[in-house]
Amino acid sequence: MTKTLIKLANIKKVFYTDEVETHALNDITLTINKGDYISISGPSGCGKSTLLSLLGLLDTSSEGLYQLAEHDVSNISKKERARIRNMEIGFIFQSFNLISDLDVEENIELPLTYRKDLSKDQRKAMVKEALEKVNMSHRSKHYPLQLSGGQQQRIAVARAIVGKPSIILADEPTGNLDSKNAEAVMELLDLLHREGATICMVTHDPRSAKRAVRNIDILDGQIVAEQNQHTSNDTAAA
Repeated sequence: MTKTLIKLANIKKVFYTDEVETHALNDITLTINKGDYISISGPSGCGKSTLLSLLGLLDTSSEGLYQLAEHDVSNISKKERARIRNMEIGFIFQSFNLISDLDVEENIELPLTYRKDLSKDQRKAMVKEALEKVNMSHRSKHYPLQLSGGQQQRIAVARAIVGKPSIILADEPTGNLDSKNAEAVMELLDLLHREGATICMVTHDPRSAKRAVRNIDILDGQIVAEQNQHTSNDTAAA
């Protein structure tokens, strides 16, 4: 039975600057089920990164409903958003976002240090497991600047999955990588999905988008089409 993980209903996001209103998202309705592998594509400025920020509780909508694991998170406090984000959401960024003066193990462990329910030994065991999953155990004591771009992104993936989040959000995960390293990172995401991870990825790369099961196209802040790779049927958004 399919389990709904995320439900967005009539989401709008308006930015106000110098008396100008910018409608970044307009009436977005979207359901993400547990185990989904989704790509979000569209031209620059179409709203896809704004949508990912809302999904990741890094920002809030101007209007609309956001349910995560059946809890309404539309208008919760900053502190509660941070707590839920840490427990439920793993992030992979284009620019890796690793801390240069922390070694690989410390970078991966960092999000776990905010979890009061975990002992130091539990955190270390989870870091070890995440490192093994991305085949980077041999680099555990290296620092980010001692690693290639592809290796840094593997560490970023390990950091995203270490807390066993409900969903992984990836913002242009191959954007700073050459084709060989990009392929390796996408193979890693494919593997995580096969093992049951729920993934939502923003990408400009059509090759990466095709690896997802659901392809969503955004234009001018609206979902204009969705394709399911299993059915290969295009459906225009209502």
